Amino acid sequence: MSEAENTARARLEALRDEILALSRTAAEDRKPVSLDQQSVGRLSRQDSLQVQAMAKAADARRAGELRRIDAALARLQEGEYGWCVECGEAIDARRLEIDPAAPRRRACA
Repeated sequence: MSEAENTARARLEALRDEILALSRTAAEDRKPVSLDQQSVGRLSRQDSLQVQAMAKAADARRAGELRRIDAALARLQEGEYGWCVECGEAIDARRLEIDPAAPRRRACA
């Protein structure tokens, strides 16, 4: 594996670890909201539901990013990293520096 591929693998794995840590940190916000009217007022409960919905949406975005990262790691393993999945042309190195999980050239994205 080349130096650039080793660097890409390290960056992808670091990104994956960071996303997983964020997901673990936000787990409390995704828990079901209690509907006990005695302990929480209506507005507080609505705020809690909104926080829960935002946390779930953020978790869905993180899951999508994890899929992109895992796909990029699989392309690295298969020797296809850095090549556009649409046209087969090389992805610009600057694009991969910005987004190491990029599966397509800018023209194909």
